[in-house]
Order: sequence, then C-alpha cells, then structure tokens
Amino acid sequence: MDFGLVLQTDPPASGVVSLMKRAERNGFRYGWTFDSAVLWQEPFVIYSQILAHTQKLRVGPMVTNPGTRTWEVTASTFATLNDMYGNRMVCGIGRGDSAMRVAGRKPNTLARLGEAIDVIRDLAEGREALVDGSPLRLPWVKDGELPVWMAAYGPKALALAGEKADGFILQLADPFLTEWMVKSVRDAAAAAGRDPAAITICVAAPAYVSEDLDHAREQCRWFGGMVGNHVADLVSRYGEHSGMVPEELTEYVKARQGYDYSHHGRTGNPSADFVPDEIVDRFCLLGPAEAHIEKLRALRDLGVDQFAVYDMHDAKEATIDAYGQHVIPALRS
Repeated sequence: MDFGLVLQTDPPASGVVSLMKRAERNGFRYGWTFDSAVLWQEPFVIYSQILAHTQKLRVGPMVTNPGTRTWEVTASTFATLNDMYGNRMVCGIGRGDSAMRVAGRKPNTLARLGEAIDVIRDLAEGREALVDGSPLRLPWVKDGELPVWMAAYGPKALALAGEKADGFILQLADPFLTEWMVKSVRDAAAAAGRDPAAITICVAAPAYVSEDLDHAREQCRWFGGMVGNHVADLVSRYGEHSGMVPEELTEYVKARQGYDYSHHGRTGNPSADFVPDEIVDRFCLLGPAEAHIEKLRALRDLGVDQFAVYDMHDAKEATIDAYGQHVIPALRS
C-alpha cells in the first residue's frame, strides 16, 4: 500500500513544502493538496517548490476541476511541471465542489468532467485533442505522462471513473462503503472493456494517532461535514431511499442544516455539528497506531492501493511521524 499526504495550501507556502518534505522522509510517496482558488493559495505554484525540495514524491491536486481553468492551461501546467521534474505529477479531478460554489457557480456536469479527463490527459501527454471544437496539441511536450484520478461518490460518477479514469479517489475510509464503491468502479471498467485491476484505488480520509478518542474525533469531525455536502447532492438527485446510494452513506445527513465554505476542511467547522461520533469513527482513522494498521489492512484487502492522510488538525507533524514510524512499515511488510 502506498501513502499520500493531503494538505490545504494555507499560507505560508513554505509550511506546506516543509510538511511534504517531512512526509517523504517518513515514507509517503504522494503529496496532494486541495485546489480552491478563493479559499487557499494557488496550488500549482506551490507544487513547483514541493517538487524542487523532494526527490521522488508524486504531487497533484485532490482535486482540481474542469471549470476554474481552461483545459489547455491545466494540461500545459501539468506538462510543464512534468518536464521540469520528471513526470511526477498526478491529476486528481472532480466536479468542483468548493472551487465552483464559493465563486457562485454550480459544480461541473459529469458529461463535462468526462470530456475534460480525456482532453487534459491527451494534451499533457503530447497528443492532439478537441477543445471547444478546435483541435489543439502542445507541440513542446515530449514523453509526457499524466495519470488522471477521479473523485466520485454517486452511481453515475462511479461509473464514469470506471470508464475513463486511471485512478479512483474515495474520500472516506469506511470499509463497507469502500467495498461497494470499488466494486461499482471496477464493474464499470469491465463493462467498458477496460482492465478493472488497472485502476488505482485511493482512499483519502483524516487520520489522528492518539489514545484520546474524544479529542481525535473533535479534530476530525469536519470531515463528516465535508462528505455530507457531497451526500446531500446525491440525496437531492436520487432521493433518500432510492437504492442507488447506500443508506449507510445517506442516513446521517438528515440533520444537516446547510454548509459554510469559509470553514471548509477545518477543525471546529460549525457546519459539522450534525455529524455523530459513529460517522467520524467510520469515515476516519482514529486511535493508537495499531487501530490504524488494522483498518488499513482491511482496506488493502478490499483492493485499496493508497491511503491518503488528510492532515488538517492540531497534530500534523506528529501524525506524519507516527505513520512513518509505525503504520507505513507495517503496511509495506
């Protein structure tokens, strides 16, 4: 199992770079950041510094979207960084929740997202693609390589990930839901004539290594609110008891009263007050290192290739070090 570190690009950028360097020293192989231009600093500028100050770390957004940048600009940015630092970029992409809504726009449609996946990958790898009806190619790209991993929850999005993406990003660490969603992605891949085993599976969730479960839960409760924001979209689209989405995922959002993006992804988010302890425990990794190892082994048995640690709480350095000392060696042995 590979491990990734996920951060927000809060200033100073030097702090983000420092944490990524620490992660690589501790055995993490991927460095991810949020991508929401209003809420945080521009990640692609910071990626250049992360890549310059690490040796092998693979870097990318979790996740970008097809609406805040034109596709040829997105592809060119990835390709430039790949050319400078040896094909170490990964494109995580989704519909654009915070990035679009904070700017007063709706998230992108799945049809637009599916088209963008193909176009961005083709351009970044040096192939011609149609952009708004015009054939384009980046003539300077040589030997480019850009895996595109898609974030998804709902049935149509899971199917799209299986049909088009090189990897699937699931932003929760509940084994039951992971099994259901991984199966959906791989079934869609097989139906599209692709090799289901070729799709990289990445589970991303907060991790907090501590014996104090009450404190750990409060540091990570924000995540249930963030996931609930996506789940609320699914409930409005498919209904509460549609059978299209597991009720284990939709049940807890009944008490949700809206969402304030000014606290997005942050400890103490008041929009996460509705999230019960049970959901925090199911969606996150909490407790002593042994508990993390046990849950990660279960996820690995379900086909998860990477666990990406959302490190957004009051123990960033301690979590990175605990994973490097105890968790990562156990999952790689």
